[in-house]
Amino acid sequence: MGNGKQRLLATAEFFKKYTDEEHVYSTGEICDYLNDMGISAERKALYDDIQALNQSGMDIVCTHSPKKGYFLASRDFEEAEVRLMIDAVQAAKFITAKKTDALVNKISSLASEAQAKKLNSQVYIDRARKRKNEEIYYTIDVLHKAVLAKKQVRFTYHHLTVSPELEVQLSEREFTVSPYALIWSNDHYYLICNNANYDNLMHTRLDRMKKVEMLDAPVRPFSQVSKYTDRFDSADYAGKLFNMFSGKEQRVSMRCSNRILEEITDRFGDSIKITSQNAESFTAEVVAVTGEGFVSWVLQYGSDIKIISPQELRTAIGNRAAEIAKIYND
Repeated sequence: MGNGKQRLLATAEFFKKYTDEEHVYSTGEICDYLNDMGISAERKALYDDIQALNQSGMDIVCTHSPKKGYFLASRDFEEAEVRLMIDAVQAAKFITAKKTDALVNKISSLASEAQAKKLNSQVYIDRARKRKNEEIYYTIDVLHKAVLAKKQVRFTYHHLTVSPELEVQLSEREFTVSPYALIWSNDHYYLICNNANYDNLMHTRLDRMKKVEMLDAPVRPFSQVSKYTDRFDSADYAGKLFNMFSGKEQRVSMRCSNRILEEITDRFGDSIKITSQNAESFTAEVVAVTGEGFVSWVLQYGSDIKIISPQELRTAIGNRAAEIAKIYND
């Protein structure tokens, strides 16, 4: 590689790694850096390189305060965006602690070295909450390819059970399913799929899956097991589930206390039908999957939510509330 090309690439890397608004370097300092790397550099040539890098899309700015010099003013990802991605990785329980460390370091490299140091000083990884399945990247890769190829997958599913001897043990079971989508919900990653023995959808946690392999058999059309016909709408599917519990999709009418209005709109969106009843309450009409997850979600609000319809849901929640009251009254 000619010295000019080598110098240009090294200069671009220098601006990405070392410069930002708080870290400005003069042409003399940049030349010294390049010369220390064994790359011959003079100021006139450096000016030409900076102009060429700007023409190629880099945003290198000359400033006179706090000192005269150059820095990279904008990046593919701003510091706040890098912070957001790091926070998401930290919060994701399905990513192991080891892979979290590696991924945070990779994401940090999107910022300058000084910014990365500042960001990493705020990183705390709760290793106790992180899963220990180091196959997670491989699992995601195979499932992603299977969804695109519309091929079935086979895997071993691990979960905790209580044995007849009342001991907690790890059990495993093999599944062959038709995969349709991957969904990140409640800090877990799920595969939405169909077990051919049933005419419905199921979801399995990726951190509990091992030995995943894609098969040659085609998937079962999702239109046979769901209401979706042209495409599988993963956002619609996840939005109607509560804590990823399955159940029957129903239209629900509920009376809610005015003090939880924002929580209701946060959960169901601003487009739901809301009717004000009085100074204390309103009625909301929503569509939700009313399984165990929905029942538990309603109960957490106590008297702030009262189900009006359907009647079977009213009964189910009333019975659950009575069971809870009973164990505390005994």
